[in-house]
Amino acid sequence: MSTQGRYTITAALPYTNGPIHIGHLAGVYVPADIYARYLRLTGNDVAFICGSDEHGAAIPMRARKEGVTPQVIIDKYHTMIKKSFEDFGITFDNYSRTSAKIHHQTASEFFKKLYDDGKFIEETAEQLYDPEAKQFLADRFVTGTCPKCGHEEAYGDQCEKCGSSLNATDLINPKSTISGAEPILKETKHWYLPLDQYEDFLNEWVIKGHKKDWKPNVYGQIKSWIDEGLRARAVTRDLDWGIPVPVEGAEGKVLYVWFDAPIGYISSTKEWAEREGKAWEPYWKDKDTKLIHFIGKDNIVFHCIIFPSMLKAEGSYVLPENVPANEFLNLEGNKLSTSKNWAVWLHEYLEEFPDKQDVLRYVLTANAPETKDNDFTWKDFQARNNNELVAIFGNFINRVAVLTHKYYDGIIPAPGALNEVDKKTLKELSAYPAVIASSIERYRFREASQELMNVARLGNKYLADEEPWKLIKTDETRTKTVMYVALQIASALAVLSEPFLPFTSSKLNSILGHSELETEFSWNDIAVKETLLPAGHQIHQSKLLFSKIEDTEIQKQLDKLEATKKANEAEKASVEPQKEEATFEDFTKMDLRVGTIIEAEKMPKAEKLLVLKVDTGIDTRTIVSGIAEHFAPEAIIGKKVTVLVNLAPRKLRGVASEGMILMTETPEGKLVFVNPDEDGVQPGTIIS
Repeated sequence: MSTQGRYTITAALPYTNGPIHIGHLAGVYVPADIYARYLRLTGNDVAFICGSDEHGAAIPMRARKEGVTPQVIIDKYHTMIKKSFEDFGITFDNYSRTSAKIHHQTASEFFKKLYDDGKFIEETAEQLYDPEAKQFLADRFVTGTCPKCGHEEAYGDQCEKCGSSLNATDLINPKSTISGAEPILKETKHWYLPLDQYEDFLNEWVIKGHKKDWKPNVYGQIKSWIDEGLRARAVTRDLDWGIPVPVEGAEGKVLYVWFDAPIGYISSTKEWAEREGKAWEPYWKDKDTKLIHFIGKDNIVFHCIIFPSMLKAEGSYVLPENVPANEFLNLEGNKLSTSKNWAVWLHEYLEEFPDKQDVLRYVLTANAPETKDNDFTWKDFQARNNNELVAIFGNFINRVAVLTHKYYDGIIPAPGALNEVDKKTLKELSAYPAVIASSIERYRFREASQELMNVARLGNKYLADEEPWKLIKTDETRTKTVMYVALQIASALAVLSEPFLPFTSSKLNSILGHSELETEFSWNDIAVKETLLPAGHQIHQSKLLFSKIEDTEIQKQLDKLEATKKANEAEKASVEPQKEEATFEDFTKMDLRVGTIIEAEKMPKAEKLLVLKVDTGIDTRTIVSGIAEHFAPEAIIGKKVTVLVNLAPRKLRGVASEGMILMTETPEGKLVFVNPDEDGVQPGTIIS
């Protein structure tokens, strides 16, 4: 179990461009809260830190969409997110926001320190520019095809399909999300953090230092990035929303959100320390402090390469002890999507299931995407509630409390001599704090939740084997011993469940009257104390800890998702509006020809990409196409296709693609070729 120490625990700062959904909870906030609660219960000094990320391109994008100012957006969603976390029982020691004065000051000072120490490179480079909107296209203001996996809706800073961190200029066929225009390249000056200069440090710190204790998905992604070779990363952006770059000659520029956001952990800690009358520095600068980042897999590169390099460059901060990132959670077989409203929103869940916070916490933990993407289904939610929380945990507590009141008016009976079964049961109970602690400390929260449920199973088995409802008729002394032992298990459950089921733990503590005990006991005491609830102590009337969820409640949620799916399909099936006007000269530049696919094979480690050899009549060329999810390679050999042959070559996963095959989508979402089916049409025939 954890030795007492100081921990700074951070949870990824949520963007204030929308509410919190179950993917955020499963990936970051529930495991972080379990860990923080556990550490507090075992006597550690904990600063659990978070806050709203209110900068970055996503905020003004949402503001444009809703026709309001960015300030209206951040105030709306900051308030909603903060309240949702509080109502759900996430115990942040401080929840701040990056629009706060203390954050602007902290981020500016951090940048200025690195600037003054010569840690940045100042460069003028070409970046994407929207000629219609007359602004540079940073991050989320541009979308295009991911050069790593072929996903066609990647953003200018990241591909949400494969998790790769990108630069906007990496995108294939980029498009402005402001005007829809094709961007041009235009020169602009920015400051860069030369990550290549930190490769030796990162190799020593992560690759050699944390191979055994960091999760394989995290370690593997970091190693892949370093093996590919790191490049200088811009830490400033051409935007009018964010923290102004605090140096001369930087007018109209702000700090890049992924430079500014992680500094939000530091500024939030400062805000908390000032309020509590503490010093903030030990939580970030004392070598004995353990810094733990809880994030989703799409943030691994920022927390394991960029932010540690920033901390190393600054020179006075501790580095992360661990970054236990989770994979993604899907919903009913499909990827969660804010834009498509395909989500279970936390604020809506709390309205529709007002007394079931712990049910969602439990389900998301028991099904956590710790090593691979997992799927949330409403049927599984119902089954885990009814078959585990109600039938196992709730059933045991209810039987113990009801029988204690029935036989002894709620007073803990004095036990007789313990037999071997009693001793064996109490010995098993005493082992669980260490077992659960071991799982939590290795960030195996799913495993830990099932060990907690095994404590309730231990209690149910003990009662079922000893049958006090029968014993009471023949052996009152033995019955008192059985009930005494069962009450010790119930008492241990009240403490051990607190990190996972805090609302349930509070109810159970109330039923058992823990606050009225002369001597309190802790997590660690369960392993060494045979008596947790003493004889003669009065417990209170039983209350149902969990209630059954009916089919009608689940069907309501499924119907809501079905309505969302139909609305998305209807929107997709609608005819796209006409694009901007093209001149005749624009059209004549395109060289469209008939081609025949003569070879096709899947690109390794890329779900969507096929590598094709196409006879265009003028040559045989390689074309990489994102159609692997729709067509088997062998099924399209010999297929006639329409090819844009004079498209400038672009590399996809290291393979040069020398053209584009024209495709379209049916209203049902089926991908089909735009192909010439007439017999006798030969490769190389010009389409006019």
